[in-house]
Amino acid sequence: VQLQASGGGLVQAGGSLRLSCAASGRTFSDYAMGWFRQAPGKEREVVVAISRTGLYTNYADSVKGRFTGSRDNAKNAVYLEMKSLKPEDTGVYYCAAARGSWSGRYDYWGQGTQVTVSS
Repeated sequence: VQLQASGGGLVQAGGSLRLSCAASGRTFSDYAMGWFRQAPGKEREVVVAISRTGLYTNYADSVKGRFTGSRDNAKNAVYLEMKSLKPEDTGVYYCAAARGSWSGRYDYWGQGTQVTVSS
């Protein structure tokens, strides 16, 4: 499956952004989806994992209550709504796909989109 993330940008602390990820190439609903991020000098971390149906989500503690992950299987797309952004949310955000369970291996990755939150 091919993934294309978009929607990143520069925003002030407290602001909002919505990331999108368009998928193509395989049956989208066969894949759990995840949003990951990597800050400069840090390891990549999971932000949210989304089940194949979109009914279940699992968030990193650092974003709970501020970020919302969702998907639209009819549109082959996954989204990340980010609110109350903090400078520590700055990083490159990636969407990724795992065949089957969200706890599986994420084999397919998008190219990443930069999110920069200024203080």
